[in-house]
Amino acid sequence: MSDFLPAFARRFAALDKDSLDRLGELYSTDALFVDPLHEIRGLAALRRYFAELYANVQELRFEFHGFDGVREGGNEGEGYLRWTLSYRHPRLAGGRLIRVTGCSHLLWSDGRVYRHRDYFDAGALLYEHLPVFGALIAWLKRRLT
Repeated sequence: MSDFLPAFARRFAALDKDSLDRLGELYSTDALFVDPLHEIRGLAALRRYFAELYANVQELRFEFHGFDGVREGGNEGEGYLRWTLSYRHPRLAGGRLIRVTGCSHLLWSDGRVYRHRDYFDAGALLYEHLPVFGALIAWLKRRLT
């Protein structure tokens, strides 16, 4: 495996609200970013998304646990990153730290990601921590077990 995935993860984890101009070093101008809650097309839209994300949280941190290259050759590749996201939002979970595990599937060419798809439990990220909705989800989980 090349060093693309660990290098991407290191650079991505270093992003914050003051360094979003570096997204262009990580993503192509036509990048597609998809997760269970969003579908974002293009680098400009991705910058706006991350700017809103960082503006609304008190803390946000990614820890990467694994790098799995699926296909690599020349300047192109495909692989997976396993991660844990930790964040605080003043209106979620009473401002306590929320931790969610997930996985990212990346396709890249010429040193930049052009497709990024995240897989994670949207309930664990957001819905379970909303005041009324969270109580309903907790009730449903108890009923299902």
